[in-house]
Amino acid sequence: MATPQSGIFVEDSTNHWFQEYDISRSADVSNVVAAIRSAAVFDSNAERDGIEIVIGVGSELANQIGIETALDFRPFETIGSGARAAVATPHDLVLWIHGKDRGPIYDAALHARRTLTKVGAIVGDTPAFVYRDNRDLTGFIDGTENPDVAEARSLAVVAEGQQGEGGSTMLVQRWIHDLDAFHRLSQADQERVIGRTKPDSVELEGDALPDTAHIARVVMEDESGEEVEIYRRSVPWGDSTEAGLMFVGFTDELDKIDKMVRAMFGPLEGEREDIHDQLTAFSTARTSSYFFAPSQEALAGLGQD
Repeated sequence: MATPQSGIFVEDSTNHWFQEYDISRSADVSNVVAAIRSAAVFDSNAERDGIEIVIGVGSELANQIGIETALDFRPFETIGSGARAAVATPHDLVLWIHGKDRGPIYDAALHARRTLTKVGAIVGDTPAFVYRDNRDLTGFIDGTENPDVAEARSLAVVAEGQQGEGGSTMLVQRWIHDLDAFHRLSQADQERVIGRTKPDSVELEGDALPDTAHIARVVMEDESGEEVEIYRRSVPWGDSTEAGLMFVGFTDELDKIDKMVRAMFGPLEGEREDIHDQLTAFSTARTSSYFFAPSQEALAGLGQD
């Protein structure tokens, strides 16, 4: 079977950097491929510096450079409307650079920008970090229900024999939190927004769990009663004046993650009209893009035909 990109599953990184690019349609394909290969540091440097670089491509770029995506892969479409919406911001390429030492990560991000802007434009450049014991900046532990790495490899990666095998569909969103407003809530009210206790991330139960809580909206079951799972790799970003969350989710089936986002921003079919995730009153999705993270073999084979 094709091998997924290793950096997707490395969980001990403390520093992260996200870059998004739009590639010029007039750029020569060979130059685009060379730039991507250079930006991804396909040599010993990444291993020596202890960093991981995950590459994701949008649908148009995948077609341009000959990357085979999952059969169900498609661009993100705007979900919701008005102030409560996840607006589609389709881009061609994402680099997720991460590791423990910020220095090599910065060097890799700088190298990538210098390389890729020869064939396109950088449209997103976000350093990020692990906050305390893997908490979001709201103070709540993030990713409590995340599967372990072994399980994640089976539910986040396209299976052998399927189109795009070894790859993974990834959702990348840049959320901005209104932390001042959120922290003006009492702890009990904060917990009702999230659906978990703040100190130890115990899920609220019964009448204590509002149907508009974040957990109540994104934890869902399929028709057989099995929980629908994705693999989350989200980390905070920001400074003391503006901050939020870089949400990164991986899945083998795009509809899994798409349905979760739709549940956050409005009613699903058959639900009452006013239901949505209360967290969206305090957090805004400024960007939302689907990318496909090809297998290591697919990336290594770029330009080899």
